[in-house]
Amino acid sequence: MGLDYGTKTVGVAVSDLLGITAQGVETITRKSSNKLRQTLARIKVLAEDYQVEKIVLGLPKNMDNTLGERAEATVEFKKMLEQRTGLPVLLWDERLTTMESEQILMSAGVRRERRKERIDWMAATLILQSYMDSHPVPER
Repeated sequence: MGLDYGTKTVGVAVSDLLGITAQGVETITRKSSNKLRQTLARIKVLAEDYQVEKIVLGLPKNMDNTLGERAEATVEFKKMLEQRTGLPVLLWDERLTTMESEQILMSAGVRRERRKERIDWMAATLILQSYMDSHPVPER
């Protein structure tokens, strides 16, 4: 499972059963950035539904490779995810995924209002796909 953690939304993506491609699943929206109980519960349900073995969480590093406020919040969210789901959570560099998501949706002709709805799960898809491309599943 790939996650794009934002201040008010979390984009969710999962891989196919073979671990080759990532697909966006949904965007979880919350009313307040500090209210994470329902978000964590929804992620746990999705992880169970999709038989997830690990979570890849996008880490929003600064362009100079330092960690800012959003990255620190992401590290805290990682701890909460591990505790709530019992799954390993890997942090993955997500620099430029939101911008890339916007470009992909624009190229596909998705209208501006629809892009806002889909950008988070598209970013989660790119995060997960990037991770999977760097860690190919061994042939059996």
